[in-house]
Amino acid sequence: MENTLTISEIKRRGMAAINDRLRSGPAHILKRNKMAAVILSEGEYQRLLNKNSQSLPGMSALEWLVAQPNTGERSKAAIDADLQSERAW
Repeated sequence: MENTLTISEIKRRGMAAINDRLRSGPAHILKRNKMAAVILSEGEYQRLLNKNSQSLPGMSALEWLVAQPNTGERSKAAIDADLQSERAW
């Protein structure tokens, strides 16, 4: 495993341990010998956010929302039925 950091090391060394690992790029955090999380530098995090964003200058929030890819699996009818049952209580 490359660039890993254990919970015990974080407890022992704190941010110094995290900063040391981030110098080599994103780091995996191990908890009980299993990958539990990944830490990124702020710059890398912002790069990922901007890569996935389809925002353009001057785009309204509604325009941005409509431009997002549809990842849902429920049909409109299923959503409407769920909403109706929630409102019926």
